[in-house]
Amino acid sequence: MRSGVTTRLAAASLLGAGGAAAGLGLAATAGWLIARASERPNMAALGLAVVGVRFFGITRGLLRYAERLVGHDAAFRALADVRMKVYAGLERLAPAGLPRFRSGDLLARFVDDVDSLQDLLLRVVPPYVVFGASIGLTAGLVGTLVPTAGVVVVVAALLCATAVPVLARHLVRRSEASQSTTRGELSTAVVDLVHGAPDLIAYGAAQAQLRRAERADAELSAVARGAARTAGTGSGLTTLLAGLCGWGVLVAGIVAVDNGQLPGVLLTVVVLVSLAAFELVTGLPQAFATFERVRLSRARVGALLAVDDPVREPANPVPLPAAPYSIRLRGVRARYPSGPLALDGIDLDLAPGDRVAVVGPSGAGKSTLAAVLLRFLDLESGTASLNGVCLGDLESEVLRRVVGVAEQDAHVFDRTIGDNLRLARPEATEAQVRSALAVVGLLAWVDDLPNGLATEVGEHGARLSGGQRQRLVVARALLADFPVLILDEPTEHLDPRAADALTSNLLTAASGRTTLLITHRLSGLEAVERIVLLEAGRVVESGTHAELLAAGRAYARIWAREQADLIHRE
Repeated sequence: MRSGVTTRLAAASLLGAGGAAAGLGLAATAGWLIARASERPNMAALGLAVVGVRFFGITRGLLRYAERLVGHDAAFRALADVRMKVYAGLERLAPAGLPRFRSGDLLARFVDDVDSLQDLLLRVVPPYVVFGASIGLTAGLVGTLVPTAGVVVVVAALLCATAVPVLARHLVRRSEASQSTTRGELSTAVVDLVHGAPDLIAYGAAQAQLRRAERADAELSAVARGAARTAGTGSGLTTLLAGLCGWGVLVAGIVAVDNGQLPGVLLTVVVLVSLAAFELVTGLPQAFATFERVRLSRARVGALLAVDDPVREPANPVPLPAAPYSIRLRGVRARYPSGPLALDGIDLDLAPGDRVAVVGPSGAGKSTLAAVLLRFLDLESGTASLNGVCLGDLESEVLRRVVGVAEQDAHVFDRTIGDNLRLARPEATEAQVRSALAVVGLLAWVDDLPNGLATEVGEHGARLSGGQRQRLVVARALLADFPVLILDEPTEHLDPRAADALTSNLLTAASGRTTLLITHRLSGLEAVERIVLLEAGRVVESGTHAELLAAGRAYARIWAREQADLIHRE
């Protein structure tokens, strides 16, 4: 925790203790004033007490307000630190480490569980600070006037601070544990329902998904009701102890008055101060229950941050070598966490200006190869180097200034077309933006739109067709002007004719730029210098389009099937 947060938390605690002391002073002064006024003394004898009541009443309000203000400021500052730490952890895990968590559960951890951590500073620490201050002052004042009553106050306070909260924590532990898990289940169900709504409706599965969300919601509601009952039980026991303490102090005070040890006027002070003190400690059982929830939320957030890094950053990073850039892979083996080998002994060379296509069926390791080159995934064995420098010796962010990618599932933000493009290059001119759109065949379409580049694309590009969305992603990558560009399935969602045109335009635009084209389509690859065919994470063939056709092996068979499919469609 930052020192500024610690200082503010200490200040809030002191303000809370001051507010509690002012509240006790108000109860003591008001009680004495009422009792003394019943004796009808001269008004001058009550003047100081009247001023005291006003002073303590105003002071209590001001201190409580200041305590809330400073305490929430400290909590929000601490929460901002935690959010940044968690976000940095998510960034560190992305993208290879995130599939370990379901998206809805991940959202619940990042939002709900992180939010719960602020309750430690707002609803756990302050009640105990107030308890310590109020009970200490009350025991000192009451014990001085009536020693027996002071003992009663201390015993009842200890029971309120220990036995009742421990019982409440025992009762709430199981429900709080279920609540965190169930909240994650509900979040997952809702996210799946919202994001998968079109497919769920198309296949008639929407009602089943709704029932799943309803079951999770009902379970969460049941858990919340159980937690509320537990909180009510704790509050009831605290109120009972406060009442018993009040009666005990009253009896001890009456005995002291009868024995002449205590003036009758001060009996009211002793009783009211004791009751006022216990009013301040009624939040202790809820504080214990909140602490249990915070503990579980912290464990869930900690489990997220404790996941091993899919990529280990170098302790002593090497400076980025000078351009032009070449990439060399030898015997590369890689796998995703807890998965089988995705790459098994890959050799690949990318010289400056090379245009190389990597083809193969789904699951062959094409996208994994891109992840390795971008350092989204570490090698299990083998070597990967940039101009002779091991990729593992370069900081990931530095490497990604050289090697960029247009992914087939890249995110499109709910902003304008221009904003999405300038994400890659904020200083890009309109001419540069239009040039990138022209390469992917979107310029004419954008010019026909009423708002042009200022057109909103919707969440995840919902207002675009699949092909338009994919072209926008590719245009963004071209605008970034990476020295080494990876195009991962750039023709996805396009019809064959549009796909061929886009492939031709991209390869023309990539002339002189090191380009790795990942695709399952073979049409248009006559223009690349080399084609690599992957199967089961291994290179099975490599050569030009003409050479591979002449060899008559796997590539030639895939080509023949693709051409037959095209003829059949026509």
